Amino acid sequence: MPDPSQTTISELEKLKVKISEITLPPELRTKLEDELLRLTRVSSMGIYSQEYEKLVTYIGWVTSLPWQKRSDDILDLDHTHKILDKNHFGLSPIKERILEYLSVMKLRKERGQEEGVLKFMRAPILCFVGLVGTGKTTLAYSIAESMGRRFERIPFGGMGDPLYLRGQSRVHPGAEPGQIIKALRRAGTKNPVILLDEVDRVVEEARTTIMGVLVELLDPEQNMAFMDHFIDFPFDLSEVLFIATANNTHSISTAVLDRLEPMQMPSYTDEEKIVIARDYVLPVQMKEAGLSKQELVIDSDVWPQIVRPLGFDAGIRTLERTIGGICRKVAKALVERKAKNFHLSLGNIKEFLPDW
Repeated sequence: MPDPSQTTISELEKLKVKISEITLPPELRTKLEDELLRLTRVSSMGIYSQEYEKLVTYIGWVTSLPWQKRSDDILDLDHTHKILDKNHFGLSPIKERILEYLSVMKLRKERGQEEGVLKFMRAPILCFVGLVGTGKTTLAYSIAESMGRRFERIPFGGMGDPLYLRGQSRVHPGAEPGQIIKALRRAGTKNPVILLDEVDRVVEEARTTIMGVLVELLDPEQNMAFMDHFIDFPFDLSEVLFIATANNTHSISTAVLDRLEPMQMPSYTDEEKIVIARDYVLPVQMKEAGLSKQELVIDSDVWPQIVRPLGFDAGIRTLERTIGGICRKVAKALVERKAKNFHLSLGNIKEFLPDW
């Protein structure tokens, strides 16, 4: 029967090899090697199992983080313009601001290369403010797509504990890192786009402490050495492009707002919604329903009834649900072989509008 202590020593040697193969900050590498040495010394005493499991988990997290790995930015204004126009109708002032910020990043990068020094390429932290369904979250996706960066989203709605962001100390049973470190691990790069979604909707009792963590995240003087309680070693977040969204700014602390660039998302008029519905929403919903262009045709004079079935709505969530419902009804009729294609007009549109 194998000696348990010898088995653990062998496993510790494997962990030592794993650490040696990963690019880590020198101080962190020394810290991990000291931990391994301590466990090796006590492994023959039979009290090492719990500490061993904790260390394995810790090393697994530390070695999976992108300490040096980053993606190459695509700072091409024409490319960004095409992506924004492909995914979003209108919003010209906001698109212009985004292009301005990317231009600054591009210039600083090019001038830094000319001088042989990597310029600090921090972008301003955009905060899209607007009503539900006005495109705040999808705009953040588009920015990440246009820059060629990985995208991660952290929801703040209902958040009631700052440890959700900062993680728990390893002395607590079942401790794990916070959402910032988890997002970096999922992204696999140290310069992703991280969306802080609905930062105004945290639980009131925890608002002060959560806003304090946000200040550290968003402040360029502090986030170069962000400390997660579980990792217990500074991680440089200066290359992360943070984007925030909010329904309004009343519940966001002054200190956090001071570090954001609020950009008001406009409500959509009926005329704008018709274009969005026809050119953006309908093709997506038809694809999701498995419909071809020939199987569903909608007359132009029908769109006003589709975009406002229940009264005014600032965003396009209701519009997406309405068109999705129409597509599903058409799909059902096709499966039932009631017809091979459908032409929606003022005369039959009520048969296809969803029942609320």
